[in-house]
Amino acid sequence: MDNKNYKGNKKNYHGGDRVRNRNDRQYSEVTDVNEGLVIGRNAVRELLKSGRAVDKIFVQKGEREGSIVVLVAEAVSRHIPIVEVEKAKLDKMTANANHQGIVAMAAEKEYCSVDDILQIAEERGERPFIIIADGITDPHNLGALIRCAEGVGAHGLIIPKRRAVGLTPAVTKASCGAIEHLAIAKVTNLASTIDELKQKGIWVFSAEAGGDAYYNTDFKCPCAIVLGSEGDGVSRLIKDKSDYIVSIPMYGHVNSFNVSTAAAVILAEVAKQHRLS
Repeated sequence: MDNKNYKGNKKNYHGGDRVRNRNDRQYSEVTDVNEGLVIGRNAVRELLKSGRAVDKIFVQKGEREGSIVVLVAEAVSRHIPIVEVEKAKLDKMTANANHQGIVAMAAEKEYCSVDDILQIAEERGERPFIIIADGITDPHNLGALIRCAEGVGAHGLIIPKRRAVGLTPAVTKASCGAIEHLAIAKVTNLASTIDELKQKGIWVFSAEAGGDAYYNTDFKCPCAIVLGSEGDGVSRLIKDKSDYIVSIPMYGHVNSFNVSTAAAVILAEVAKQHRLS
């Protein structure tokens, strides 16, 4: 891989907008999700019985009696994230409906596996081109990222189960229909998934500050591009596991692009190189 060392402007894309604080992760878990909710114990029980994909279940703090115990145990056995919140949060999410201390968030689309994404690339006769979203909590940003990924011909998107938004109605709307055409996998551990991708010959590029300029980077390989969260960018563990760090040099007064805007810039360059090489 021939990556030139960029010596220009030190302001680079760092994977998101650093205008939020660290508490925003918890805040984002219980906002922008008033659509697509399954409310109450009986409704959640039937959702779990249906086998439909569930992004996460919100449980009122202190509610560990009766049928909720059974529902939580079932969710844990299926590796569905459980988020404990105050009653006031559940009241707000459900517009004061009788939620009985439990609310589930069902996925808008069935998730696939990482192997399914690699299979798509193989069937197309193309080098794998995968996007990894590291902890994006804003549904509008994730939807826009899905639109970018599908538009440049990426084979799929990988998102984490925890501390990130899932495939909510708001994400679907923001994707402008692209969600129907892009394979999306949800994994328990991004770091382990990246290790597995690297073992299969995939090169991992993280979009973060301090890296090589994206336009001087050789993407002509099977690759996965990591885009970080709005608040913290790409996590340190994921950066350490990446093969390369790439950046978008910034020349104005602002020091970063929105994550979906940055994705459009970098992913278009990857797509161009894949098709010209």
